[in-house]
Amino acid sequence: MNHSKYIQHCLELAVKGKGHVSPNPMVGAVLVHNERIIGEGWHERYGHAHAEVNCLASVHPADKHLIPESTMYVSLEPCAHQGNTPPCANRIVAEGIKKVVICNTDPNDKVAGNGIQILKDAGIEVTTGILEEAGLWLNRRFFCFHERKRPYIILKWAQTQDGFIAPPDSSRFAITNTKSNRLVHKWRTEEDAIVIGFNTAKNDNPQLTARLWKGENPLRIVLDKDLVLPKNYNIFNKDAETWILNSSKQAIEDNIRYIQMDFSTDIREQLLQALYEDGTQSLIVEGGAVLLNSFIQSGDWDEARVFTGNKLLVSGIEAPVLSNATQAEKTMLDADELNIYVHTDSKYPFVKDMGL
Repeated sequence: MNHSKYIQHCLELAVKGKGHVSPNPMVGAVLVHNERIIGEGWHERYGHAHAEVNCLASVHPADKHLIPESTMYVSLEPCAHQGNTPPCANRIVAEGIKKVVICNTDPNDKVAGNGIQILKDAGIEVTTGILEEAGLWLNRRFFCFHERKRPYIILKWAQTQDGFIAPPDSSRFAITNTKSNRLVHKWRTEEDAIVIGFNTAKNDNPQLTARLWKGENPLRIVLDKDLVLPKNYNIFNKDAETWILNSSKQAIEDNIRYIQMDFSTDIREQLLQALYEDGTQSLIVEGGAVLLNSFIQSGDWDEARVFTGNKLLVSGIEAPVLSNATQAEKTMLDADELNIYVHTDSKYPFVKDMGL
């Protein structure tokens, strides 16, 4: 059996759940009998059936009798605990399947090898580690959250040809084109949260929503130490859940959550801890320069997405400069250049065509 071929298909199915399954991982499953796929499925939405269950449900009635003689391929170790749905490992055992091939083991403490052990205890032949790097990249947010105890951090900014992100007075200045802007909104539907600093909020009055793409809006986070941002700013509208990080107020008002933090120490560490405790698995850091540089200097970042537009400013606020970065991909979006970087110490190596 060509294990890689079928695990690759599992990963392609898993991607279909992007933006809909967090805080669960993206998972795909394929059932194969004598080199013929008789069932396939993926985890489609958080709280709904997992990939293995959807795969089994897709088997045509005329092929149901073939299930015990088939091999189950799955991109992540089957779950072993009762959550919103029953344990998938137990379901596989109940179906009488004799062979299971897995891409990655699950880092979640509630699973962490227990699903594989259930299968082995039932006499099922288990193979693991097929296309492991591709699986790590696909579910890097999930793995980072459980292994590093913080969200996966994506830095994002746009810079001019001469290396500036804004004019000298920090006024709003469009650097990228419509195609790039639409892609940014797509990214927002795929991540759990987005954060900006005070100056970016004050000068740009951004909405931080996914208006140009169909999908869920991320959690919006803004630093406002002294609570001076005008209440008629877009960040205070009801379009998305919002955190206001400040030095004096702890309260929840409709969709706005005020979180008191100690601004005399590292806000970045406090934010990451709060997001971890909240179960937030990914964070886009969108500006400004001071906030972006704080993540770069601390080394607390995993991926950077940098647009270079075809504009010039001559002077202004200098764009951040990455350190410990490996270029992963370069793409042209009409006149805009998009470069993707990963941290050189990343445990989740970039795999092309596995989706951003």
